[in-house]
Amino acid sequence: MEEFLNKYLKFLILEEQRNFDNRAIFGGFENISNVWQKDAQIHQVRKDISEEISLLFSNYWKLNQTERQISIERIRTLLNNISLSKFTTKEPITLDITRKIRPETPPSSPNKKNTTTQKGGLNTPLTVIRGIGEKTDKILKKLNLYTLNDLLHYYPRRYDDFSQLKPISGINYGEDITIMATVDSVQKRQVRSGHYKIIEAIVSDGTGKMRITWFNQPWVLKQLLPGKQFVFSGKVNVFLGQHVMNNPDFEVLNREQLHTNRIVPVYPLTAGITQKWMRRILYEATTYWCSKITDYLPEHIRKSENLKDLSFSLMQIHFPENKDALEKARARLSFDEIFFLQLGVLTQKKIWTSNPANKFVIDDKTLKDLINSLPFQLTNAQMNSFIEIRKDLNSGRQMNRLLQGDVGSGKTVVAWLAIEIVILHGAQAAIMAPTSILAQQHYKNFVDMATNVKSSQKFLKKNEIALLIGDTPEKEKEQIRQKLASGEIKLIIGTHSLIEEPINFNRLQLVVIDEQHRFGVAQRALLRSKGNNPHLLVMSATPIPRSLALTIYGDLDLSIINEMPSGRLSVETYLISPYERERAYRLIENQINKGHQAFIIYPLVEGDEEQMGNAAVNEYHRLKEKIFPQMKIGLIHGRLKQNEKDAIMQKFRDNKLNILVSTSVIEVGLDIPNATVVLIEGANRFGLAQLHQIRGRVGRGRDKSYCLLIPDIESNYENERLSAMVETNDGFKLAEYDLKQRGPGDFLGTRQSGFLGLKLSSLSDLSLIERARFQAQKIFDQDPMLKWPEHIRLLDELRIYWPTGFGDLS
Repeated sequence: MEEFLNKYLKFLILEEQRNFDNRAIFGGFENISNVWQKDAQIHQVRKDISEEISLLFSNYWKLNQTERQISIERIRTLLNNISLSKFTTKEPITLDITRKIRPETPPSSPNKKNTTTQKGGLNTPLTVIRGIGEKTDKILKKLNLYTLNDLLHYYPRRYDDFSQLKPISGINYGEDITIMATVDSVQKRQVRSGHYKIIEAIVSDGTGKMRITWFNQPWVLKQLLPGKQFVFSGKVNVFLGQHVMNNPDFEVLNREQLHTNRIVPVYPLTAGITQKWMRRILYEATTYWCSKITDYLPEHIRKSENLKDLSFSLMQIHFPENKDALEKARARLSFDEIFFLQLGVLTQKKIWTSNPANKFVIDDKTLKDLINSLPFQLTNAQMNSFIEIRKDLNSGRQMNRLLQGDVGSGKTVVAWLAIEIVILHGAQAAIMAPTSILAQQHYKNFVDMATNVKSSQKFLKKNEIALLIGDTPEKEKEQIRQKLASGEIKLIIGTHSLIEEPINFNRLQLVVIDEQHRFGVAQRALLRSKGNNPHLLVMSATPIPRSLALTIYGDLDLSIINEMPSGRLSVETYLISPYERERAYRLIENQINKGHQAFIIYPLVEGDEEQMGNAAVNEYHRLKEKIFPQMKIGLIHGRLKQNEKDAIMQKFRDNKLNILVSTSVIEVGLDIPNATVVLIEGANRFGLAQLHQIRGRVGRGRDKSYCLLIPDIESNYENERLSAMVETNDGFKLAEYDLKQRGPGDFLGTRQSGFLGLKLSSLSDLSLIERARFQAQKIFDQDPMLKWPEHIRLLDELRIYWPTGFGDLS
């Protein structure tokens, strides 16, 4: 084993000596990924460690120097762990090997079946707990519970407060209470239909008697022995004028109260697991392990933020002594989640800012000529955003900036100015859009802007711009590939084709990603890898509240365009009762008679796509045959192939259709200046951000535009969120409102960042975010690699929160 590991450790040492140039091994580290897998299998290296090292080897060539250094250190840590523990298992454990919470596992425990497996500490499989066999272990894996550490951090979804112990004489209807009582009698009876069996007990506590009933739970009869004392917790009801309890939890009095007489945790479950079983398992785990955990959060942070220690917090989050203890535990563990999220994005930002990049400068006179060529005046917000980008391009470090702006705020023009600066120096730029229609739209806009520039400078010319999409003829694609490689084409605009085609650039120095959340990490990285540390500008038309921007985009420099171009008319928005639908149809008809176009949108409910798709299809036929028989109507929905959707959208864009009936698949950023009405059916089913994006499909021309919101039933007419849409066209205000009302939703998910997610904390808690960011920044400024002895446990925990590492977060 040692000789096998030493071979790979020598490779790492040599790579460090060569300053991480990926030449320690002939052909690069990616060439030994398969060799490693075979060696690891022969020596029975645990599967999760083997796979992680293999992935680090295979991706090494893509990394910059700083990222390679981090990767080499990670591989060395994993190899040393194998050498030290020599702990192997044939059963794969899919979570990260870095789940190590100190101290080392104690030598024995009465609750453990096999103490030899404890060498893995809290990274040990759950089968070491009494009562968890292979069958139960498989069930727990459905809940993503693989290790003891997972179990300790499997927080309750809610709590039932049964801590109020009362005498029977003092109880009131509707209360959730606990009583201590003696069973006087218990019997089973069957209801007339024969479908239900009822267990009925009479209990007393010296102050009174009470009837307690269980439905279809015959096992209760064997447990409730007359003359024994029990604790009963549940809700008080009334039957025939008497207080009763139906189906309460109960326990024998002379044991630890887990299900009654306390604040009782209620966990998310799956088939085959009960609440009582889960509580017992967690009670065994927390009582044995919590007192043995050494806190990873430095003491000075705990004191500064008035946070309880980790042992107390994990114990109290599961089995709180009282409400105050529960709140303190929640405060501590919520802080941890945001704190580690901040540390991760700070790490990513450091990796980016350490990357050198070419400088691109433009003098003031040349810039003035460029701006004056525009047929409109830039807003202050556009100008401020461009100034920030201009500074990045001249900084000598890789730009990694998010340009965020509301629908129609003019992000594309700012991107064009940045592209012109790079082109001025003989370099190339690429724009990747999520759909062919959007790519074609960008192509047309950039050709128009390039045509308007009257200057002797080497700005973009029409023939230096190319469009590459799936429908581009193969002969034309080959010409584009040749001209990109030679440098004749300066700007390429396209979809996934930019990364799917065998494309080589002459000198790619600026990558622009439009609607960045529509692309995965690997797709963005592939486009960037076609250049030598190119600058990166990502654009989003989805407004993000400040509290979220501080967190999920903490690795990006942020530019915000929060001002609309002058002359842009706001869209008039109306909330209409379902009974007034005819008014909406008449408005659409009037607008079409004036030469305009309209959208009619139907909701797409997740998990019920087929049904909602059929609804759109049915409405399409009804509208076409009965409501607008003289109009040309198109239909688009999620079941169509992308080329079918593109063809329909192209017809609508070319004004060959009067009305487009659609689900929510209409493309973000699509520019149809002639469309003046959007009718949104079932508007209450959409989030505010989505409604705002759909509304942005109109109002893009010079004519007055309208957005009509119709809830699906009359009772939803008085809807606060829909009223907010009527009151403002400001996407940032709507985003703040949506965050408060509905929570962060999928904002974090769209980053595809590898972060495990938030269980207790909320991204709407700005105070918590700012406090956690301050402490994370303070630690990071002092010890960015977390190498100090007092930060070792912090690094281990950070890797738990970011199991896939600190990859591309943009």
